[in-house]
Amino acid sequence: MTSVLRHPAARRAADACVALDESTLRAQIELSEIPAPPFREGERAHRFAELCREAGLRDVHTDEVGNVVALRPGAREGSPLVVAAHLDTVFPVGTDVSVRRKGDVLAGPGISDDARGLATLLTLARVLCDEDVRTTTPLVLVGSVGEEGIGDLRGVKHLFADGGACRKAAGFIALDGAGIDRIVVTGVGSRRYRLSAHGTGGHSWVDWGVANPLHSVLDLGARLTRLELGSAPVTTLTVARAGGGTSINAIPQHAWLEIDTRCAHAGPLDALEERIRDELARTETPDTIRLTLEVVGDRPAGATDPDAPLVRAALEATRAVGRRPVLAMSSTDANVPMDLGIPALTLGCGGEAGLAHTTDEWYRNVRGPQGVVRALYTVLLAAGFEE
Repeated sequence: MTSVLRHPAARRAADACVALDESTLRAQIELSEIPAPPFREGERAHRFAELCREAGLRDVHTDEVGNVVALRPGAREGSPLVVAAHLDTVFPVGTDVSVRRKGDVLAGPGISDDARGLATLLTLARVLCDEDVRTTTPLVLVGSVGEEGIGDLRGVKHLFADGGACRKAAGFIALDGAGIDRIVVTGVGSRRYRLSAHGTGGHSWVDWGVANPLHSVLDLGARLTRLELGSAPVTTLTVARAGGGTSINAIPQHAWLEIDTRCAHAGPLDALEERIRDELARTETPDTIRLTLEVVGDRPAGATDPDAPLVRAALEATRAVGRRPVLAMSSTDANVPMDLGIPALTLGCGGEAGLAHTTDEWYRNVRGPQGVVRALYTVLLAAGFEE
């Protein structure tokens, strides 16, 4: 860290991160106001790619699944360090994504998660290019798709698949949301299911007594919530969504539940899936009801050794901006490289935020520039740079 702080180019780059604070906020607002609902990130991706080029990046392209990928050569050839922020939000088509300003608070869907990460990535690119900071290791800068919900990390899974652009990466940093103390080094895995029931349906009065698919899924869902779950490691099961039927005066022909299970280790998730399937097999339903269970999401669990050089870089960078680092767990794009044994972590990008995943999500730019500087220092320590 001392060598970074003493190097004139690194100091200029850090000062530029602070000087560009208003520019970072403008990019954050602009990107937040471009809708990026699940599986429809294209409009935001197009603008993000334009902003990458405006920041000085030359090799910018969109891959087969919609990730925006920018390459920045290092002083030496070799495995790259990947730095990513996600393009997508949890909000469906038609959500009002306008950003409202009240005093020092910005409010709007996705203003922090992850417009803040995208804006920070752009500022990092700009200062590295403007100040001509040459990292030793090549950098791959990514605006990823599919980080949220049923996107199932599809963007990063594509990058790290066999033959993918990042499969041989030296390390991975996800920039996600606000905060300046936490360093996510444990990836909480999740497996998601859709439980469906099909029946004949009918009129709620004339056909009363016909087997009801909605009753079947609700009953099974209630039984699943009463399963004893492990506490070491902590394992969770949430019945998250339910639906079915066409009218209040009709017996549904189809009904469904969506179930989210989570754990920081893969083994308990496998064991819980067996128990869910056992409960399904034991469920007695009329011959006219057909129950099915489908896995609709599988985010791998993983962890990065706290003594790994990448984590040490983030720890030192956090201390360098005057904060006490906290190692934490979460579920982010970093789960995928963690699962593959590639050193990976997730950083917040400064500021304070709340009510994530709601239309009242908010961001306050308290220590916002320091969050960008922390990301810069982490990249320079992890990738090295030419002195």
